[in-house]
Amino acid sequence: MVLGLLRRLRPHGASGAASGLLVPLPAGAGAFGCEAVDALGQPLGAAEVTVTALDSHRVAARGTTDPYGYFMATLPPDRYSVMLTAEGLSPVRETVDIPAGMALAPLRIVLEPGRQLELPPPGTWLFDPPHTAIRFIAKHVGMAHVHGRFTRFKGGIRVAENMGDSQVSVRIDASSITTGNQTRDNHLRSGDFLDVENYPYIDFASTRFSYRGGSKWTVHGTLTMHGTSRSVGLDTEYLGTVNGGYEQELRCAALAKAELHREDFTLNWRSMLARGIAVVGPTVQLALDVQAMYRTHDTPTPPN
Repeated sequence: MVLGLLRRLRPHGASGAASGLLVPLPAGAGAFGCEAVDALGQPLGAAEVTVTALDSHRVAARGTTDPYGYFMATLPPDRYSVMLTAEGLSPVRETVDIPAGMALAPLRIVLEPGRQLELPPPGTWLFDPPHTAIRFIAKHVGMAHVHGRFTRFKGGIRVAENMGDSQVSVRIDASSITTGNQTRDNHLRSGDFLDVENYPYIDFASTRFSYRGGSKWTVHGTLTMHGTSRSVGLDTEYLGTVNGGYEQELRCAALAKAELHREDFTLNWRSMLARGIAVVGPTVQLALDVQAMYRTHDTPTPPN
């Protein structure tokens, strides 16, 4: 499709810079340009574009469209796969041949709304701990990343008739933190960090759901940790429903992520560094990979 459109845009007998684009080209190079728009023809700024050489499968160019939806790259002559993605919209992949010595007119590419999964039925859904994970990644100051998780928690989702009015709540046992290093875990449980003796739980309670298109939502709510409450937005992808599990009960799944700033909840990390406490950096990436069971009179009790 793209190749045919490009051919129609190319003037007969053109050489060098052609077809409405006046750009300098290195010797023997060509150029690819595109204009990303939505189904209403509105420009899509910040759409992600990846151009990959089909023969070597190497990424030749990567970037985002400008505020007017345009992207352009200078490339060696070859056949390429061009992938455009944007939040809430279905990705588009096209194949294009880039000739030498030509800057082709930008190709207009339309991204349609993403397929919306059927929402879970209204009612109460309980987290299934063996199939749910609460993980985090924090950068060790000046070194590699620390990966960890909480192993004890409980929670649920109340799905309302209007999805935006739904609610989710999670209670995490702070002492269940584990990073694979007992010395570090004991330090994270201490008063320097989570202070689990005085603040045994980490709680999240939602206030509203905001639809972002496709299967994407933002779950707004309050996170309480270390005696401090802050507003947090969880970037959430709904993964659908299925019958399965212990007794083929109805289940739904979602993946939620957020970036937390540790200074919002614990001691100032700079003061810790001054005291020689260099464990994790100032930001923490949090991910909740949730699977929940629809609650009925015969739903099995989720194991601990």
